Amino acid sequence: MAVCEAVCTAGYAPHAQRQQMSNSSSITQFLLLAFADTWELQLLHFWLFLGIYLAALLGNGLIITAIACNHRLHTPMYFFLLNLSVLDLGCISTTVPKSMANSLWDTRAISYAGCAVQVFFFFFLISAEYCLLTIMAYDRYIAICKPLHYGILLGSRACVHMAAAAWGSGFLCAALHTANTFSIPLCRGNALDQFFCEVPQFLKLSCSHSYLREIGLLVASFILALGCFVFIVVSYVQIFRAVLRIPSEQGRHKAFSTCLPHLAVVTLLVSTSLFAYLKPPSISSPVLDLVVAVLYSVVPPTVNPLIYSLRNQELKDALRKQIQWFHLQQQ
Repeated sequence: MAVCEAVCTAGYAPHAQRQQMSNSSSITQFLLLAFADTWELQLLHFWLFLGIYLAALLGNGLIITAIACNHRLHTPMYFFLLNLSVLDLGCISTTVPKSMANSLWDTRAISYAGCAVQVFFFFFLISAEYCLLTIMAYDRYIAICKPLHYGILLGSRACVHMAAAAWGSGFLCAALHTANTFSIPLCRGNALDQFFCEVPQFLKLSCSHSYLREIGLLVASFILALGCFVFIVVSYVQIFRAVLRIPSEQGRHKAFSTCLPHLAVVTLLVSTSLFAYLKPPSISSPVLDLVVAVLYSVVPPTVNPLIYSLRNQELKDALRKQIQWFHLQQQ
């Protein structure tokens, strides 16, 4: 480590060594994680990610179309769900296609600018999604615990403002993290042990204490995220107390069917992303990092449509009508 810092500051290392121990301004590309060493396994990875990506596109696309085209679903809950599907589409489209292309063309390279764009949009979309999930918990709390005030507290203008706040918060978070991450001097090569440009992998390449700024920013971000999570948990405690007082078993089932999927999505997203970004280096390994990254970046956008549609009869009816209309148009 001391030798690395000395060479970085001295400025007289040989050209080949200087390429390896350079700061971020002189790096023109990064090398992403290769899933396999053989062409056959790389092709298997391509087809696996293609299937997951197409499933996410189809599921979220159907939800967006059904909500947009069905006037019965123009309510706050489905408005937020539409925003969630848009964010899911953007999130998985930021990471998976590049990894698929690298496997298909047998390369690991991603340009410096491309990596910066990945970091920005991934932070933007994942942060906005978490803010939106917090708003959706508030929506369910008002709908179940204060139904008489639902129209007042969650009118169309209020819903638009809350959704805009979620998107704006995600943009601000992404701008801060991207600017801070790409100002960190790097001197440990340009290989990232991940299938997309992930901030913790950049911190491993740092050769100075400047990476502590980004760690501090990550900790601050997760403290705010923890506050949102506490708000979600408190909201659901109140929701479950209210639901258990509903005399009708059918009413309790309907309330739980709209709340439990949302709680499952939040738990998966928070637990895996918290572990990925704040875990100690001592328990880090390429396989563990890869599994956790897939769990928080690929799985939620793919399973969200399945979770919300299977437990929601109104949405299933709208999707069925949309599919029937599509078939009629094809005939």
